Amino acid sequence: MASTRSPDGSPPAPRRPAPEEAVNGPNEAVTGLDPARAAEGSAAPGETAPAVVDEAPAEQHSGRSGAAPRPDPDGLPELAAQFEDEKPGRTLTGTVNLLVGAAAVAVGVLALWQVFRPLPQGSKYYLIIFLAGVLPLVFLAYPSGLRLQARRRADQPAGSHARPDAEPPHDRAGPGGEPTHDHVGPGAESTHDHVGPSGEPAHEHAGPQPEERPPAGAEPEPRPVRPGAAGSRSRPTAADWSLAALALVACLYPVLPIPFGSGGGGYDAFLDRQGLLAPADLAMGTVLLLLLLEACRRTTGWILPAVCLLFLGYGYYGGLLPQSWPVAHAGLDFSQLVDAFYNSDSGFYGTPLDVAASYIVLFTIYGAVLDLSGAGRFFVELSSAAFRRSRTAAGRTAVASGFLLGTVSGSGAATTVSIGAVTWPILRRAGYPAERAGGMLAAAGVGAILSPPTLGAAAFIIAEYLGVSYLQVLGWATVPTVLYYLGILLSVEIDARRSGVRAVFVDAASPWRLLGRFGYHFASLVVIIVLLAVGMSATRAVVLATVLAAALSFLDRAHRLTPGRLTAALVGGVRGVLAVTAVCAAAGIITATTTKTGLGPQTAALLLDGARAVTDDPAVVLVLTALLAAVALTLLGLAVPVTASFVIGWVIIGPALLDLGVATPAAAMFVFYFAVLSEASPPTALAAVAAAAVTGGRLVPTMWQTLRYALPAYLIPIAFVITPAGLGLLGIGGPGRILTATLVLALSVAVLAVAAGGWLPGVGPAGTPERVLAALAGVVLLRLEPVSVAIGVGLAVVAVAGVLVRRGSAGRSGGQAGTTAELREVTR
Repeated sequence: MASTRSPDGSPPAPRRPAPEEAVNGPNEAVTGLDPARAAEGSAAPGETAPAVVDEAPAEQHSGRSGAAPRPDPDGLPELAAQFEDEKPGRTLTGTVNLLVGAAAVAVGVLALWQVFRPLPQGSKYYLIIFLAGVLPLVFLAYPSGLRLQARRRADQPAGSHARPDAEPPHDRAGPGGEPTHDHVGPGAESTHDHVGPSGEPAHEHAGPQPEERPPAGAEPEPRPVRPGAAGSRSRPTAADWSLAALALVACLYPVLPIPFGSGGGGYDAFLDRQGLLAPADLAMGTVLLLLLLEACRRTTGWILPAVCLLFLGYGYYGGLLPQSWPVAHAGLDFSQLVDAFYNSDSGFYGTPLDVAASYIVLFTIYGAVLDLSGAGRFFVELSSAAFRRSRTAAGRTAVASGFLLGTVSGSGAATTVSIGAVTWPILRRAGYPAERAGGMLAAAGVGAILSPPTLGAAAFIIAEYLGVSYLQVLGWATVPTVLYYLGILLSVEIDARRSGVRAVFVDAASPWRLLGRFGYHFASLVVIIVLLAVGMSATRAVVLATVLAAALSFLDRAHRLTPGRLTAALVGGVRGVLAVTAVCAAAGIITATTTKTGLGPQTAALLLDGARAVTDDPAVVLVLTALLAAVALTLLGLAVPVTASFVIGWVIIGPALLDLGVATPAAAMFVFYFAVLSEASPPTALAAVAAAAVTGGRLVPTMWQTLRYALPAYLIPIAFVITPAGLGLLGIGGPGRILTATLVLALSVAVLAVAAGGWLPGVGPAGTPERVLAALAGVVLLRLEPVSVAIGVGLAVVAVAGVLVRRGSAGRSGGQAGTTAELREVTR
């Protein structure tokens, strides 16, 4: 789902480490609780807050000299926003902030009202009102960015590297007009009044090392500024206000009871003109089309608008293609296209927008409330406390934090930055190279989109397209999620042995004490599942869970949701859905064009013909089609946001899988997983880019490490489409099928981790022959048929035997350099 954002449009700030978290030496600690938490009793008198202490005094470097770069602690929310699918929004102040905040509150109240008292005119009427409330806010909250470079050059003195529009991070007005410190995450107290151990004000850092200062007299190195980031603090221009007003009129036109020539006249009259639009209808529909394309450009960049224009051009000019071409159609005139977009159930007001207005906005509000109540902070602290002293404590903490924080944000890049700011100091002190740690953080962050109970936005679209409950979609995602994290944890264990990671002692409070004090944060998550299980709709379930989370926040004095903070959560939730709403409405261009032209079945036929040109064997055709579809979806995901990627993939590639007899749930989840995995796929890999920014690692190696950690997520979807037995991975079928599929795929994930990591946990290093055999075993096991399973198990046994023989030979002969020491290290 869409990432939860604070009222200023930025993602929720990760917990900023306390002053002790700047780890500068082997005996310094990384604390985990703030003074307010300590005062509340999370640590008993005389106990220290969670800390990370090296077990070995020797520093193990990550392959480069000097201090590793680290993110500016005051800019972590902006850092997360830079690497998400949507661009950073403006930081609004003063009257504009109050106006946008009031409009956002109105939209949030409307969304909540619709859950219990739906508008009598129907759901489409509600979608029109919702879009009318959201689209104008996009133009006020997101800068155009078109004249940013020219302004910067004009306003910036020669030789200056300062950001011309930057303002001090203090005294920015919040939704209620009170000053806020926008670099502090929602719900977190201002960190300027934190006091260090000596009683002096604490200067907190998110990174592992003190900042390197340039030599005296040297010009400071300019801070890199992402295009659009500097403009994020600019005020809306006259053009922005004009576009916002035009968007309001174009969106409300269908429901305004005012005649406009032969058009207008109210909602019923507008519906009666479906297929025969009046000139005013055509003009307003065209205006809304252009405004949505501009809104998408502002929030996600140029690529998605270009894709929409490509589909629009195909709908208009497709009739000019040679009719012998499979993708040719009879042709549509412009009025037919606008009618399909503006006055049909498959256009702007189709299923994607319905999902954004009915589900996503409510879950983003819930996420904002949960984060403001201190849940995100608790999840990280609990992860640290759970793995206090072990060789793999650092890696396990990062993975567990990613899984738990995913329940708050549901955004891969934001979760990566959040857990990285806290756990990278621990990983560095344990001896993880920056690139490997970055890959681990990115893979854990991507898992946030794959993990129940708050999957990505596309999961809600699956429920609507397939006509099933959201709980059923959660059930389909459960086993793949377990297998995904199994693969990451195995990779963590392997890397801890292979890389010589040393044990790290996390001096934290008891996890049971933390659960006893702050475990109530899990209550609202459990309530969602329980209410869905008893048959309640997802919308009502999440609203009731939000109310519960807000009520339970009063158990923590530092994070209680007062009316002002509750308003901030409502504003943050609505601002978090602005970009997703623009994407979902624009996705109607793609779905309507595909429906009108029949492009989906035509593309499916092309895909199948390509596979059948290689072989006529139905099983092989299915495998080849799945592989081609996986490549196509991965490439598509590199260009457009996850939600749009799923919509396009479902209408274009989904029919090909369905034509080959793949079950509908398997086909939908296949498209969903590969749409999501774009955040881990080179060369874009947004989560990996965010992780590299946190750790200071080299970008390309970080991407490849992310790919290695996330490998199971690429293979599991193929398993549940190439054979009917794969449905067991989705929880479909009897207990025997589900258990068998889970165990076989768990073995596949395990041997693939050995192949990728070059180490068999508990035994020792694996040579090239054993790694090749393990890789073959993992791939063969994906086909859940008796013969394939038997062959895969046999190959895995041979690979394990090879590692055992290698260990025995090394033990008798003294082994190669370092091997005996490695084996002793494993058996300690």
